[in-house]
Amino acid sequence: MKLSSKTQALQDLITPAVQACDVELWGIEFIPQGKRSLLRIFIDKPIDENATPVITEDGEDELGRGIGVQDCVRVTQQVGAMMDVHDPISGEYSLEVSSPGWDRPFFKLEQMQAFIGQQVALRLISAVENRRKFQARLIAVDVANELIQVEVEKQQVLEIDSNNIDKANLIYQD
Repeated sequence: MKLSSKTQALQDLITPAVQACDVELWGIEFIPQGKRSLLRIFIDKPIDENATPVITEDGEDELGRGIGVQDCVRVTQQVGAMMDVHDPISGEYSLEVSSPGWDRPFFKLEQMQAFIGQQVALRLISAVENRRKFQARLIAVDVANELIQVEVEKQQVLEIDSNNIDKANLIYQD
C-alpha cells in the first residue's frame, strides 16, 4: 500500500487544504491519462449519532452525518485554488472529490483496523497461494509489522505483507 512519489507529493500538498475544510483526507488517487490526468480525492469525517442535525440552505442534512455535498464543494474549491497556485500537475487534469463510499478503498493499514471481521477485496502485486485477486474476511491488522491476516474460503488464513497490496477495498454487505 505504498504511494508513488508523485502521489505522495500531491498528498503532502493537498492535506492542509483538506484539513482546513474540517474533514479528514482518506486518500488520493492520481491517474495520469495522457494529456488529461485524473486527481481523485476521498474525504471522510466521523458520524456522530448524538449530533443534532442541521439543515443547510441547500436542504442538506449537515451535522453529524458524515460527508455531504457541501463538504465536497468546499474541498474542491480549497484544493482547486491551491493547485492553481502551486501547479503540481503538468497539463490538464480533472479534480474529483467524494466520500470513500460503501466500498471504500484503503490507502493505509490504520484505516483497515476499524473493519476487522468484514469482507475485503484485495489485488496483490505478487501472487500469494497462486492468486493475485481475492475476496476474504479481514481477521487482523498488524501496523507495526505491516501485515494483515485474511481468511479465504475453507477457513484458510493468509498473512499478507502490506507492501504486496496493490489495491484494497471494503466489500459492502447489509
